[in-house]
Amino acid sequence: MEVIKHAIEGLVELRPIIFHDDRGYFFESFHSEILQNANVPIAFVQDNQSFSKKGVIRGLHFQREPYGQGKLVRVLSGRVLDVALDIRPNSPTFGQHMSCILDAKMNNSLFIPTGFAHGFAALEDSVFFYKCSSFYHKEAEMGIRWNDTRLSIDWMVEKPIISEKDELLPEYMEVVKTLFPEKC
Repeated sequence: MEVIKHAIEGLVELRPIIFHDDRGYFFESFHSEILQNANVPIAFVQDNQSFSKKGVIRGLHFQREPYGQGKLVRVLSGRVLDVALDIRPNSPTFGQHMSCILDAKMNNSLFIPTGFAHGFAALEDSVFFYKCSSFYHKEAEMGIRWNDTRLSIDWMVEKPIISEKDELLPEYMEVVKTLFPEKC
């Protein structure tokens, strides 16, 4: 498995070695030792899966501490643009985002540590799967509006399909003022 560390500390992409033959293919999608060696915590407690039609954007979601979630995300079918926004208050990349194409043909995955807001855009009809380092806690759930101009995220979708809940999320600066006033 190839381990790719991205410019924002903590974001790690994993690209498996895929073995093809006349029967089909085989690859390891999860290997705890490889993740440990890449400084990725491996204590996952919950798996989630969703289906999104082409054009759907979900996010940017996160959970407030002490319920923050690290996520190991991948697509089982289709292709998505995955986006991680650094909201770790002591991070030198606070407020910066990184995007990565997750593709079922590549079977790549991305580890997103606690302290990031996360979202994705379905570039095709897609089944999205992720492992979480902590359980979902509704009372800790928060988000940042996907189309906040301050973030300048190119979602690569012409006619986005957004849930009402995500349309009502606050702007980035509103979240920063509420949770991280020292950053204003």
